[in-house]
Amino acid sequence: MPSRFSHPYLLLTLTTLFWSGNMVLGRAIRADIPPMTLAFWRWAIALLLVLPLALPHLRAQWPQLKQGWKPILILGILGVGGYNTLAYVALQYTAATNAVLLNSFIPVATIALSWLFLKKHLQRIEGLGVLLSLVGVATIVLRGDPSTLQSLSLNVGDLWMLGAVLVWAIYTIGLQWRPAGVHPMLMLAAFTTVGVAVLTPAYAWEIAAGRQLNLHWGSFAALLYVGIFPSFLGYIFYNRAVGEVGASKASLFIHLMPVFGTILSAIFLDEIPVWYHYAGILLIFAGIWLTTAARPKLKS
Repeated sequence: MPSRFSHPYLLLTLTTLFWSGNMVLGRAIRADIPPMTLAFWRWAIALLLVLPLALPHLRAQWPQLKQGWKPILILGILGVGGYNTLAYVALQYTAATNAVLLNSFIPVATIALSWLFLKKHLQRIEGLGVLLSLVGVATIVLRGDPSTLQSLSLNVGDLWMLGAVLVWAIYTIGLQWRPAGVHPMLMLAAFTTVGVAVLTPAYAWEIAAGRQLNLHWGSFAALLYVGIFPSFLGYIFYNRAVGEVGASKASLFIHLMPVFGTILSAIFLDEIPVWYHYAGILLIFAGIWLTTAARPKLKS
């Protein structure tokens, strides 16, 4: 990838754009594609894409993979088999508003785990940036009215989403233990192979329970999208960026999801943004700028 296109913050921004589309589709096609089916085929497509790019490196780097099998197994279960599957299950039961709000706690969870287990801290100005961007997320999700919180109630879907948040936070800080010297495509292929292996029995159980894929052009296009963009490209971009800027800063870009959700809704659903969208977007960008522009004290 040319250097001008590989800046970690650009990669994180594109990743968040891809994931925003994934969240919208996960809710929109829930009647046509059950959650385990969506997760399985998403990663099966991603695996087909990454294998031709990974196999040329397998022979030379097999010793590193074999030596690092434990972190590969854990990260594959968490990042591929866990997070998105839990999120898809959550979207079967909870509104997109609740899911986006809960998903926005990923940076907070990541920073807390980094502090608790790795003793790594943000500077004060970076912490202020995280808080400011979180306020921006809440401004968009709550439509500028704090009283909206009174109408939000936790249901079983929200609990699934909280589980997804915790899983992704652990995955993000766990990336620092991935085997060194392994080509990114081979690493992604290893993670994806583990994830698909974990998802296969869950997919079989869902079929046995009578939940079927309703395949038509719309659902087929959705499967292609989630397999190519949020899975294949998104994970390559995210994993590389985390290695460069650290878990805490990388996870902060999750707060861009409501921003892109607003933009995508305006483009495809003719939902015109109003004042609280603009206010929230400004707060989110201000918070990200404070955090990413601050001189790093410790990489986390």
